[in-house]
Amino acid sequence: MRIWFNGALRDADSAQVSVFDHGLTVGDGVFETLKATDGRAFALTRHLARLGAGARGLGLPEPDADEIRRACAAVLEANPMPLGRLRITYTGGVAPLGSDRGAVTPTLVVALVPTSPHADSTAAVTVPWTRNERGALAGLKSTSYAENVVALARAREQGAGEALFANTVGALCEGTGSNVFVVLDGELHTPPVSSGCLPGITRALVVEWAGAKETDLPFDVLDRAEEIFLTSSLRDVQAVHTLDGRQLPGAPGPVTAKAMRIFDEHATADLDP
Repeated sequence: MRIWFNGALRDADSAQVSVFDHGLTVGDGVFETLKATDGRAFALTRHLARLGAGARGLGLPEPDADEIRRACAAVLEANPMPLGRLRITYTGGVAPLGSDRGAVTPTLVVALVPTSPHADSTAAVTVPWTRNERGALAGLKSTSYAENVVALARAREQGAGEALFANTVGALCEGTGSNVFVVLDGELHTPPVSSGCLPGITRALVVEWAGAKETDLPFDVLDRAEEIFLTSSLRDVQAVHTLDGRQLPGAPGPVTAKAMRIFDEHATADLDP
Protein backbone atom coordinates (compact mmCIF):
# COMPACT_ATOMS: atom_id res chain seq x y z
CA MET A 1 0.00 0.00 0.00
CA ARG A 2 1.31 3.41 -1.02
CA ILE A 3 0.19 6.62 0.69
CA TRP A 4 0.97 10.31 0.32
CA PHE A 5 2.76 11.68 3.34
CA ASN A 6 4.02 15.26 3.57
CA GLY A 7 4.88 15.79 -0.07
CA ALA A 8 5.66 12.36 -1.49
CA LEU A 9 4.37 8.86 -2.09
CA ARG A 10 5.66 6.41 0.51
CA ASP A 11 5.13 2.82 1.54
CA ALA A 12 2.47 2.83 4.23
CA ASP A 13 4.63 0.65 6.52
CA SER A 14 7.50 3.13 6.43
CA ALA A 15 5.57 6.41 6.75
CA GLN A 16 5.75 7.72 10.30
CA VAL A 17 3.80 10.50 11.98
CA SER A 18 5.47 12.04 15.02
CA VAL A 19 4.14 11.03 18.41
CA PHE A 20 4.00 14.79 19.06
CA ASP A 21 1.70 15.48 16.11
CA HIS A 22 -1.20 17.64 17.30
CA GLY A 23 -3.65 15.47 15.39
CA LEU A 24 -2.61 12.53 17.58
CA THR A 25 -2.22 14.27 20.93
CA VAL A 26 -5.30 16.54 20.93
CA GLY A 27 -7.26 15.79 17.74
CA ASP A 28 -6.23 19.08 16.12
CA GLY A 29 -7.01 18.36 12.50
CA VAL A 30 -9.62 17.94 9.80
CA PHE A 31 -10.24 15.20 7.31
CA GLU A 32 -12.29 14.19 4.29
CA THR A 33 -13.50 10.77 3.19
CA LEU A 34 -14.26 10.23 -0.50
CA LYS A 35 -15.61 7.31 -2.46
CA ALA A 36 -13.19 6.17 -5.17
CA THR A 37 -14.46 3.95 -7.98
CA ASP A 38 -11.97 2.41 -10.41
CA GLY A 39 -9.35 5.03 -9.60
CA ARG A 40 -11.69 8.03 -9.73
CA ALA A 41 -12.68 10.06 -6.68
CA PHE A 42 -16.20 11.44 -6.41
CA ALA A 43 -16.93 15.13 -5.73
CA LEU A 44 -13.29 16.02 -5.07
CA THR A 45 -13.81 19.76 -5.59
CA ARG A 46 -16.55 19.90 -2.96
CA HIS A 47 -14.49 17.87 -0.52
CA LEU A 48 -11.47 20.12 -0.97
CA ALA A 49 -13.64 23.19 -0.36
CA ARG A 50 -14.96 21.67 2.85
CA LEU A 51 -11.46 20.66 3.95
CA GLY A 52 -10.34 24.27 3.50
CA ALA A 53 -13.34 25.57 5.42
CA GLY A 54 -12.64 23.10 8.21
CA ALA A 55 -8.99 24.13 8.41
CA ARG A 56 -10.00 27.79 8.60
CA GLY A 57 -12.55 26.94 11.29
CA LEU A 58 -9.79 25.38 13.40
CA GLY A 59 -7.34 28.18 12.65
CA LEU A 60 -4.98 25.94 10.69
CA PRO A 61 -3.04 27.23 7.67
CA GLU A 62 -4.94 26.99 4.39
CA PRO A 63 -4.29 23.58 2.81
CA ASP A 64 -2.83 23.57 -0.71
CA ALA A 65 -5.71 22.26 -2.83
CA ASP A 66 -3.50 21.71 -5.87
CA GLU A 67 -1.07 19.59 -3.86
CA ILE A 68 -3.92 17.56 -2.44
CA ARG A 69 -5.31 16.95 -5.94
CA ARG A 70 -1.90 15.67 -7.02
CA ALA A 71 -1.67 13.55 -3.90
CA CYS A 72 -5.09 11.99 -4.50
CA ALA A 73 -4.24 11.25 -8.12
CA ALA A 74 -0.92 9.66 -7.15
CA VAL A 75 -2.45 7.50 -4.43
CA LEU A 76 -5.30 6.36 -6.68
CA GLU A 77 -2.85 5.44 -9.43
CA ALA A 78 -0.53 3.60 -7.05
CA ASN A 79 -3.31 1.51 -5.49
CA PRO A 80 -5.73 0.30 -8.17
CA MET A 81 -8.97 -1.13 -6.78
CA PRO A 82 -12.62 -1.25 -7.84
CA LEU A 83 -14.02 0.54 -4.77
CA GLY A 84 -12.02 2.41 -2.18
CA ARG A 85 -12.19 4.76 0.79
CA LEU A 86 -9.95 7.72 0.01
CA ARG A 87 -9.01 9.63 3.16
CA ILE A 88 -7.38 13.07 3.32
CA THR A 89 -6.08 13.96 6.78
CA TYR A 90 -4.68 17.42 7.60
CA THR A 91 -3.42 18.14 11.11
CA GLY A 92 -1.65 20.85 13.07
CA GLY A 93 1.67 19.00 12.84
CA VAL A 94 4.28 18.67 15.56
CA ALA A 95 3.37 20.73 18.62
CA PRO A 96 3.82 20.90 22.41
CA LEU A 97 2.05 18.34 24.60
CA GLY A 98 -0.97 20.55 25.21
CA SER A 99 -3.43 22.75 23.37
CA ASP A 100 -0.84 25.26 22.13
CA ARG A 101 0.18 24.78 18.51
CA GLY A 102 3.73 24.49 17.32
CA ALA A 103 5.43 26.56 14.63
CA VAL A 104 6.03 23.76 12.11
CA THR A 105 4.07 23.01 8.97
CA PRO A 106 0.91 20.90 9.12
CA THR A 107 0.87 17.18 8.42
CA LEU A 108 -0.85 15.95 5.26
CA VAL A 109 -1.70 12.30 4.68
CA VAL A 110 -3.70 10.84 1.79
CA ALA A 111 -4.47 7.12 1.97
CA LEU A 112 -6.70 4.64 0.17
CA VAL A 113 -8.10 1.33 1.41
CA PRO A 114 -10.53 -1.10 -0.19
CA THR A 115 -14.16 -0.99 0.88
CA SER A 116 -17.38 -2.81 0.07
CA PRO A 117 -20.68 -1.39 -1.15
CA HIS A 118 -23.16 -0.60 1.60
CA ALA A 119 -26.45 -2.44 1.81
CA ASP A 120 -29.53 -0.59 0.61
CA SER A 121 -30.82 -0.38 4.19
CA THR A 122 -29.59 -0.54 7.77
CA ALA A 123 -30.79 -0.40 11.37
CA ALA A 124 -30.16 2.68 13.49
CA VAL A 125 -30.54 3.67 17.12
CA THR A 126 -30.86 6.96 18.95
CA VAL A 127 -28.34 7.80 21.67
CA PRO A 128 -28.66 9.95 24.82
CA TRP A 129 -25.69 12.18 24.02
CA THR A 130 -26.10 15.47 22.15
CA ARG A 131 -24.34 17.52 19.53
CA ASN A 132 -23.45 21.07 20.61
CA GLU A 133 -24.71 23.26 17.80
CA ARG A 134 -22.96 26.26 19.39
CA GLY A 135 -19.61 24.54 19.95
CA ALA A 136 -16.34 25.56 18.36
CA LEU A 137 -16.31 22.38 16.26
CA ALA A 138 -19.93 22.51 15.12
CA GLY A 139 -20.12 21.76 11.42
CA LEU A 140 -16.39 20.94 11.13
CA LYS A 141 -15.16 17.50 10.05
CA SER A 142 -12.60 17.39 12.81
CA THR A 143 -10.37 14.46 13.67
CA SER A 144 -11.74 14.80 17.23
CA TYR A 145 -14.02 11.83 16.61
CA ALA A 146 -14.20 10.07 19.96
CA GLU A 147 -17.88 11.00 20.50
CA ASN A 148 -18.70 9.22 17.26
CA VAL A 149 -16.63 6.19 18.23
CA VAL A 150 -18.53 5.84 21.50
CA ALA A 151 -21.95 6.32 19.89
CA LEU A 152 -21.26 3.94 17.02
CA ALA A 153 -20.04 1.31 19.48
CA ARG A 154 -23.40 1.67 21.28
CA ALA A 155 -25.17 1.13 17.95
CA ARG A 156 -23.07 -1.95 17.16
CA GLU A 157 -23.88 -3.43 20.57
CA GLN A 158 -27.55 -3.20 19.61
CA GLY A 159 -27.05 -4.71 16.17
CA ALA A 160 -27.39 -1.39 14.33
CA GLY A 161 -25.22 0.31 11.75
CA GLU A 162 -25.61 3.93 12.84
CA ALA A 163 -26.44 6.10 15.85
CA LEU A 164 -28.43 9.33 15.64
CA PHE A 165 -27.95 12.46 17.77
CA ALA A 166 -30.17 15.30 18.87
CA ASN A 167 -28.60 18.69 19.54
CA THR A 168 -28.68 20.60 22.83
CA VAL A 169 -32.16 22.03 22.19
CA GLY A 170 -33.67 18.64 21.37
CA ALA A 171 -33.70 18.98 17.60
CA LEU A 172 -32.75 16.21 15.18
CA CYS A 173 -29.13 16.67 14.14
CA GLU A 174 -27.15 13.85 12.47
CA GLY A 175 -25.53 10.43 12.74
CA THR A 176 -21.99 9.55 13.77
CA GLY A 177 -20.84 9.65 10.15
CA SER A 178 -23.97 10.51 8.23
CA ASN A 179 -26.70 13.05 7.67
CA VAL A 180 -30.31 12.06 8.22
CA PHE A 181 -33.41 12.64 6.10
CA VAL A 182 -37.04 11.95 7.02
CA VAL A 183 -40.24 11.72 5.00
CA LEU A 184 -43.29 13.44 6.47
CA ASP A 185 -46.60 13.43 4.59
CA GLY A 186 -44.71 12.36 1.50
CA GLU A 187 -42.25 15.29 1.68
CA LEU A 188 -38.50 14.97 2.21
CA HIS A 189 -36.84 16.93 5.03
CA THR A 190 -33.37 17.16 6.57
CA PRO A 191 -32.04 19.27 9.47
CA PRO A 192 -30.39 22.57 8.49
CA VAL A 193 -26.69 23.10 9.05
CA SER A 194 -27.64 25.46 11.90
CA SER A 195 -28.67 22.33 13.85
CA GLY A 196 -24.96 21.60 14.27
CA CYS A 197 -24.83 18.81 11.71
CA LEU A 198 -21.92 18.36 9.35
CA PRO A 199 -22.53 20.01 5.98
CA GLY A 200 -22.29 16.68 4.22
CA ILE A 201 -21.34 16.53 0.56
CA THR A 202 -23.90 13.83 -0.23
CA ARG A 203 -26.44 15.68 1.90
CA ALA A 204 -26.01 18.85 -0.17
CA LEU A 205 -26.33 16.93 -3.42
CA VAL A 206 -29.52 15.17 -2.28
CA VAL A 207 -30.99 18.52 -1.20
CA GLU A 208 -30.12 19.94 -4.61
CA TRP A 209 -31.04 16.97 -6.79
CA ALA A 210 -34.01 15.51 -4.92
CA GLY A 211 -35.55 18.75 -3.68
CA ALA A 212 -35.36 18.03 0.07
CA LYS A 213 -36.38 20.81 2.45
CA GLU A 214 -34.03 21.97 5.20
CA THR A 215 -36.28 22.02 8.26
CA ASP A 216 -35.82 22.38 12.00
CA LEU A 217 -37.17 19.08 13.29
CA PRO A 218 -37.79 17.85 16.84
CA PHE A 219 -35.89 14.69 17.70
CA ASP A 220 -39.12 12.75 18.17
CA VAL A 221 -39.92 13.28 14.50
CA LEU A 222 -38.11 9.97 14.09
CA ASP A 223 -41.00 8.26 15.87
CA ARG A 224 -43.53 9.36 13.24
CA ALA A 225 -41.47 9.59 10.07
CA GLU A 226 -42.84 7.50 7.22
CA GLU A 227 -39.36 6.90 5.88
CA ILE A 228 -35.85 7.62 7.16
CA PHE A 229 -32.61 7.49 5.25
CA LEU A 230 -28.95 8.33 5.78
CA THR A 231 -26.44 9.94 3.45
CA SER A 232 -22.66 9.93 3.43
CA SER A 233 -19.81 9.66 0.95
CA LEU A 234 -19.66 5.87 1.24
CA ARG A 235 -23.33 5.15 1.97
CA ASP A 236 -24.64 7.40 -0.81
CA VAL A 237 -28.36 7.12 0.09
CA GLN A 238 -29.13 4.32 2.56
CA ALA A 239 -32.58 3.56 3.93
CA VAL A 240 -33.20 2.88 7.61
CA HIS A 241 -35.34 -0.24 8.02
CA THR A 242 -35.37 -0.28 11.84
CA LEU A 243 -34.97 2.53 14.37
CA ASP A 244 -34.72 1.66 18.08
CA GLY A 245 -36.50 -1.59 17.26
CA ARG A 246 -39.35 0.09 15.33
CA GLN A 247 -39.74 -1.44 11.91
CA LEU A 248 -40.16 0.83 8.90
CA PRO A 249 -41.91 -1.61 6.55
CA GLY A 250 -40.87 -1.75 2.95
CA ALA A 251 -37.62 0.18 3.38
CA PRO A 252 -36.45 1.65 1.13
CA GLY A 253 -39.81 3.34 0.74
CA PRO A 254 -40.92 5.15 -2.41
CA VAL A 255 -39.44 8.56 -1.57
CA THR A 256 -36.15 7.01 -0.48
CA ALA A 257 -36.02 4.79 -3.56
CA LYS A 258 -36.57 7.84 -5.75
CA ALA A 259 -33.77 9.73 -3.98
CA MET A 260 -31.49 6.71 -4.47
CA ARG A 261 -32.26 6.60 -8.16
CA ILE A 262 -31.82 10.35 -8.66
CA PHE A 263 -28.54 10.37 -6.78
CA ASP A 264 -27.16 7.41 -8.71
CA GLU A 265 -28.12 8.92 -12.08
CA HIS A 266 -26.58 12.31 -11.33
CA ALA A 267 -23.44 10.90 -9.69
CA THR A 268 -22.85 8.57 -12.62
CA ALA A 269 -23.22 11.43 -15.08
CA ASP A 270 -20.84 13.80 -13.24
CA LEU A 271 -17.99 12.61 -11.04
CA ASP A 272 -17.22 16.13 -9.79
CA PRO A 273 -20.58 17.88 -9.39
